[in-house]
Amino acid sequence: MFGRFHNYLRISVTEKCNLRCQYCMPEEGVDLTANEKLLTTDEIVRIARIFVQQGVDKIRLTGGEPTVRRDIIDLVRKLDELRPLGLRKIAMTTNGIALRRKLPLLREAGLDGVNISLDTRDPLKFEVFTRRRGCEQVLRAIDEAGKLGFDFVKVNVVVMRGQNDDEVPAFVEMTHDDSIDVRFIEYMPFDGNKWGKQKLVGYQELLDKLKPLYGDSIEQLPLEDNHTAKGYRIKGYRGQFGFITSMTKSFCSSCNRVRMLADGNLKVCLFGNTEVSLRDLLRAGASDSDVVDTISQAIKRKKAAHAGLSTLYSLPNRPMIKIGG
Repeated sequence: MFGRFHNYLRISVTEKCNLRCQYCMPEEGVDLTANEKLLTTDEIVRIARIFVQQGVDKIRLTGGEPTVRRDIIDLVRKLDELRPLGLRKIAMTTNGIALRRKLPLLREAGLDGVNISLDTRDPLKFEVFTRRRGCEQVLRAIDEAGKLGFDFVKVNVVVMRGQNDDEVPAFVEMTHDDSIDVRFIEYMPFDGNKWGKQKLVGYQELLDKLKPLYGDSIEQLPLEDNHTAKGYRIKGYRGQFGFITSMTKSFCSSCNRVRMLADGNLKVCLFGNTEVSLRDLLRAGASDSDVVDTISQAIKRKKAAHAGLSTLYSLPNRPMIKIGG
């Protein structure tokens, strides 16, 4: 639809998390979906197989926090078995808290790359952001991931004015010696995260603050197909950094992503509130072709672009933890 081919499926494998990040979970918490209403492992794998047979070649596992799922390594292994059908990449977005010891097994099971969320390198600020301790554990996980030969290691940083925008240069410096990709994410509105325009720091403002520090050493990288990040590197540095500009310069026209939520609802736009239950279809005995028809109709209804900044924050949506990062 609108010239977009959707070959990227993001699967939320749990609503549970071991952190309570400000922008993701309301301070009072969320009501978790009853276990019997969540997708089973077999249902996840079946849905993934159907998507891969229709042309999806990249799957990302999200949450909640995917590493708190007991069978996460086995799930990756089962998804890895879909490669003969056309699956090329299996990735995971994680907060890194419980990641380090699982990394070798995840790599062996077939995980190709990881995105690790870290919004501050300061342990005290980390507690403010996440309402939990664990900064050093995340930093160690990033270091360990870099040693295991993953295709990519990315660090996701949600930037909020007055809280961590002063740390952007320090995050850029992480790319000096290590081949990691630091991605600065514009603060986005979701139910319960108390979003305010005054907290938003646009990518151009951040880039302008880096120019006096690095000058002509900043190189812009070519845009990748279906890009979400505008990439840059500092000459001589091993890694790169970029900006995910959902709020100030959207990339809807090249969006190739759909999301399967932990409760089995298909969500074709991160900011859309229209969902369709594939779980109910499966449990009613639907054939694979019935599921394909439902997916196709949902994608055809996907809008050309999400709402503008002036109205987006007022539209109903789930908390981020119940969508998946």
